[in-house]
Amino acid sequence: MPHSEQRRDYRHDIRPGKLIAGLVLIGVSVAYLGDVGGAWDTPSGIAVPAVVTGLIVAGAVNWAAYRLRRRRAARSASSETSDVPASTSGSQAIK
Repeated sequence: MPHSEQRRDYRHDIRPGKLIAGLVLIGVSVAYLGDVGGAWDTPSGIAVPAVVTGLIVAGAVNWAAYRLRRRRAARSASSETSDVPASTSGSQAIK
């Protein structure tokens, strides 16, 4: 394929757990920065429970996304008919 016709695939797996964890940490940081700046009063003991809860939720979302990716990959692999079966590929390795 000529260089001008090559198509780059920039897609990657979405990691919603990392997004949630980042948003929670940014939220806690903003809350304490607002407290330091005098914009509002943030309770001192709120950071640890907020971060722990956010990380638990992020872990649960990440696990659910992982299971969904695995299910989709298995479904698309079972519907592919273009590959040669392992028994006729010439290799004795188990696939």
